[in-house]
Amino acid sequence: MEERGSYGQFCPVAMASEILCSRWTTLVLRELLCGSTRFNDLRRGVPKMSPALLSKRLKELQQADVITVSRRPNGSVEYHLSESGEELRPLIMGLGSWAQSWIESRLSLKNLDPSLLMWDMRRNIDLQLMPARRCTIQFLYPELTPSQKRWWLVVEGGAVDLCNFDPGHQLDLLVTSSLRSMTAIWMGVSTIRKEEESGELEIDGDPALARSMQQWLGLSPFAHQPRRVT
Repeated sequence: MEERGSYGQFCPVAMASEILCSRWTTLVLRELLCGSTRFNDLRRGVPKMSPALLSKRLKELQQADVITVSRRPNGSVEYHLSESGEELRPLIMGLGSWAQSWIESRLSLKNLDPSLLMWDMRRNIDLQLMPARRCTIQFLYPELTPSQKRWWLVVEGGAVDLCNFDPGHQLDLLVTSSLRSMTAIWMGVSTIRKEEESGELEIDGDPALARSMQQWLGLSPFAHQPRRVT
């Protein structure tokens, strides 16, 4: 009897697809490639994926020797790419580069997700361009529901923390924007200056932080990929 999920072909492309082409698997790999190692951090990178399915995909990747699982002395579990998993980097990143080049902006900006956007921004801030003191930056998306409209990034001690509740620190910068505009900036489809000029984005607070935001914000790894369509 043919194995469930098997293409029944000896072709290496078919065999690789049996491992990589199940739903959500490439996104889990994207998160691992971006440095997430803990279950809860992986979940924040795939917020619409159920915890049960994430656990299943991680077990499948472990069985395929794509990832390794280790337990730290404090009992926490970590997931790391194996040698074969790390060799998937150009493949997974290549998929993103292809999409950035060839999928139209109106389609790529269709499925907006504030939690994923903020999580991605949090791990790509250029800390070398941030002041040595603690900085608290609030992002406000007025069109969203109360539970999704306010987010804070707290930069302190060489690390960035993401909160969707007020951390209680003095605010250094308030960024008010539509979610679509901020996503377009993050993806390299637009810039802070363009969104400010169009009235879709306002920045209030520390003048130096405001002026340098385009630099310290960091962008998607695919933002600088030349676009073949608009």
